[in-house]
Amino acid sequence: MFTALSPSAILPVPELNVLVLPGGTDFSYRPFSPFQPSALRMYPFTASIAARFGPRVRVHQTGYRVRGWNGGQASPMPYARHALTRLTRDHPDIPVAIVGHSMGGRIAALLGADERVTDILALAPWWQFADWRRIHDDARVLAVHGDADRVTRSRRTEKGIRELVERGVDATYIRVPGGAHPMLDHLGLWHSTALSFISRALNSAATAEPTGVADPLDTPETVSQ
Repeated sequence: MFTALSPSAILPVPELNVLVLPGGTDFSYRPFSPFQPSALRMYPFTASIAARFGPRVRVHQTGYRVRGWNGGQASPMPYARHALTRLTRDHPDIPVAIVGHSMGGRIAALLGADERVTDILALAPWWQFADWRRIHDDARVLAVHGDADRVTRSRRTEKGIRELVERGVDATYIRVPGGAHPMLDHLGLWHSTALSFISRALNSAATAEPTGVADPLDTPETVSQ
């Protein structure tokens, strides 16, 4: 007798889910495009993670309905949460690592309140209102920011990591000397750091025990990527 297998039964069970979040802009209702620069700059990260770790990881780079954050509407968040739910649907017990650039780094911090998220890599994040305070205490956080970034604030990122460390979170800040927002400089550093981050997340996947959430504060800035 022939028994059909579901895709989840055919594919090997990954050790880690990886969600890649591209950037966007402060205010815009233009449709998000998979060919816009903020999406294109993340494809090499997505591809290199998939190539390096193969079936050990399940990698998904998501998009949003529109390009902008749009103030209190937080337009990308429902789509990012949906992507997280879809990624974990077949194996909800498998932890999630998030790689987010710019606005994607802000989304990553807000998703960091979710217990399924164990590791967050924030690349030149657009952190507003102390978004990092949403990250639960047991997450591992790595932020990488160029000191020549004129779009998002590296000092704010460094402040956020310092505050996380003071709270007892496993958090690290890496400064990229001369690094600009698009991450087209120091390519080896940006990409090797991402691969090392995923390797560490894989090694720690069995130990994550996430907890709670905090309230947003701090002063806003505008961003366009």
